[in-house]
Amino acid sequence: MGALDGRVALVVGASSGIGLATALAFADAGADVHAAARRPEMIEDAAGDRVVAHALDVSHRDAVEELARTIGPLHALVVAAGVNIKRRRFEETSPEDWDRVLAINLTGAFNAVRAFLPALRETRGDVVLIGSVSGNFTDRSGAAYQASKAGLHALARGAAFDEHDGVRFTTVAPGVVDTPILENRPEVPDAEMRAQMLMPEDVAAACLFAVSLPPRAYVPELTILPTALQAIGRTT
Repeated sequence: MGALDGRVALVVGASSGIGLATALAFADAGADVHAAARRPEMIEDAAGDRVVAHALDVSHRDAVEELARTIGPLHALVVAAGVNIKRRRFEETSPEDWDRVLAINLTGAFNAVRAFLPALRETRGDVVLIGSVSGNFTDRSGAAYQASKAGLHALARGAAFDEHDGVRFTTVAPGVVDTPILENRPEVPDAEMRAQMLMPEDVAAACLFAVSLPPRAYVPELTILPTALQAIGRTT
């Protein structure tokens, strides 16, 4: 018996990194998994028939609502879609880049939660939003990214307050993770540094833990850090 046997899950932002690892972890735990991303072919190449892949840009509200009508009943929603920009210092951030980061990282999460909330209420399901420690502690990820992740934390807290005793909301806030988003850093970390980072599977395990808890318990926020590189509020 898997921890998620009989449940239907959707992971948004599942073409690579944390989203893909979470989709595969949920499938291994017995869930029927839908995985959505702008590049569904990457999901299909990595997961084969273990999940059902969907094309989706989470910033397009109509498309998210259409997917909600397509999938139907849902027990767990994980929103892992995220983006950052290379020119991220405040003085370098263009209005267009600001809008893009907020549209995907924050408004995209709102779009997904809003569209799937009726289905999640029916099952008394779970929402897991992939935040970041940068939403709580200043770092070099840039003002746009930090604002989007701080907003994501606030979105989860507010939605959890309103949906208390109906839908469980968890924000998983990782430290630095070895994913393709690192290629967008002003200085790309070397292999030695990446070897000390979290792996996507570590964050996927945290997501699985959150949705596997018995109905009487939930974790509102879960911070997970790479042991060798970070403590709360500090990066080596």
